[in-house]
Amino acid sequence: MLTILRHGGPDDEGVFIEAPVSFGHRRLSIIDLSSAGHQPMLSHNENIVLSYNGEIYNYRLLKQELELKGVVFKTHTDTEVIISAYEQWGISFFNRLEGIFAFSLYDKIRKKIYLVRDQLGVKPLYYFASNQELIFASEVRAFQALRGGWKENEDWKVLFLAFGSLPHPHTTLASVFQLAPGTFLEFDLLRFNFRTELYYKPGSKEYTINKVETALSCMKQAIAAASHKNMLSDAPLGIFLSGGIDSSLLTLLADQVEQSVKTVSVNFEDASFDELPYQQMILDRTQHLEHHSYFVTESVFWQNLEDVWQAMDQPSIDGVNAYFVSSCAKQAGLKVVLSGVGADEVFGGYESIKRITWLKKLRYLPFRNTIAHLLGLYKKEFKRLVFLSIPGGIGDYLLLRGIHTPDTIAGLLNISEKDVWNVLKNVTIDLPETTDAREYVSLLESKIYLTNQLLKDTDSMSMWHGLEVRAPFLDVSLLEKANQIIPAIRYNRQAPKYLLTASNKDILPDEIVYRKKAGFTFPFALWMKRNPDRFKALVKEGESTDEVVHDFENGQSHWSKYWSLVVLNQFKVIVAANYVVFSELMW
Repeated sequence: MLTILRHGGPDDEGVFIEAPVSFGHRRLSIIDLSSAGHQPMLSHNENIVLSYNGEIYNYRLLKQELELKGVVFKTHTDTEVIISAYEQWGISFFNRLEGIFAFSLYDKIRKKIYLVRDQLGVKPLYYFASNQELIFASEVRAFQALRGGWKENEDWKVLFLAFGSLPHPHTTLASVFQLAPGTFLEFDLLRFNFRTELYYKPGSKEYTINKVETALSCMKQAIAAASHKNMLSDAPLGIFLSGGIDSSLLTLLADQVEQSVKTVSVNFEDASFDELPYQQMILDRTQHLEHHSYFVTESVFWQNLEDVWQAMDQPSIDGVNAYFVSSCAKQAGLKVVLSGVGADEVFGGYESIKRITWLKKLRYLPFRNTIAHLLGLYKKEFKRLVFLSIPGGIGDYLLLRGIHTPDTIAGLLNISEKDVWNVLKNVTIDLPETTDAREYVSLLESKIYLTNQLLKDTDSMSMWHGLEVRAPFLDVSLLEKANQIIPAIRYNRQAPKYLLTASNKDILPDEIVYRKKAGFTFPFALWMKRNPDRFKALVKEGESTDEVVHDFENGQSHWSKYWSLVVLNQFKVIVAANYVVFSELMW
């Protein structure tokens, strides 16, 4: 398991074995780069064992509080602070942590193991638990390395083709699940049973901020504080600069801090994807940053594609962009990078915010499936109306972002459409109650798209390159303040991501704020049309596959539908290969 995860922790390796518990750790050194940060780390009395991935941004404040209680520290690490905080406050301290983290903690005296994941799920944590054993890891590939014959989750292909990634808590392996964000798992070694509990519950939904001036002032302070907090590092730090609103703001805020920071940009030769003018516009406003720009050509894409499949721990139609920008950050000598991921969900940057009104009305349509079928004959995108047969958030999300409809999925996988529906109707989502439609869709995007796709892809692709990516816009303190602002202000359409842009209009240029939203996307459509035979060779032949490819080539569908078939076919191959690689290394 440690060997297969060496890419994410190239700096050190450690093992703790004391029957019946084994902990293994791969370290990426960021805070206290000395050997004092070696893990698994034991408490002074050796009663607590910790294996931890991530960063605790408020560890210095917690350390000061603990020192006032007489605690003596031997290292400068945040790892030791976690151990001491548990010894002092028990599991109640989980919610006091601010940062990105996933950790396992073994309490020898109480005979309990805790798995804990950060509040927003920035860092992943997977587990298999039964009344006989607990197995956990930061990537699913580690479970396959442990047991090469691990049974596949029979539903993963259906879920992937519908969602474009795997929704929580599902993985490609049977009985291997994601631990939910803001949750801990407690495993009792005396009784050999386990339970999971939500430790993070957002504050009261009472809106306490209903004035624009107060909201903007509050957000300006919170965003700046989150940005600066996320710059905590003893290793080289940088920022992904795409030229969009979010990364531009992070870059400008970082320039206000007297700290060595590099910006990294990925660009393309195709004119319609050229972000250079916007990136330069931001760089011209900075004084202390060192910029690194890289071009990813179609040739570079093909040269690295096999490695992309190796890096893809779980199937996703996204992630290629994260792979290349992480690769470029590594070339720039970075170990930590700030990303603008999460800003669209927090501040309502997606078009789905606008669509939610008519989506709600569509739920009242009689004979929805019949209407979907008839409209689908005119334009296939209308077939997604059938997803409204699934009640609640899952149906709404699939209507907004679903990739393939159940009839297409059935054809692609050669199964019955009824089987597809059975899988999709068993997917659940825990959404906080809200009566505001805009807040509802923001929660929907956060709980599914952000958690299951964006954050998961960002972590797997960055860790493949020995890189830690941080998300300042998902800072817990920032979110708590944003949640206090009434939706009418929070999702104001006067400007894109109103709270974010209006609160920082003194440093964000209008050309960046009001440019057409593009997102950081590769020129897949252009490349697919330029080299059709090369892409077709990556998909499995079949009547349903041919139809998807034909629709794309005739401009009747988005490139992501085609690309999903490429990922589906290639991921199956690489899943089978992972254990072979591991076995060769061990023998």
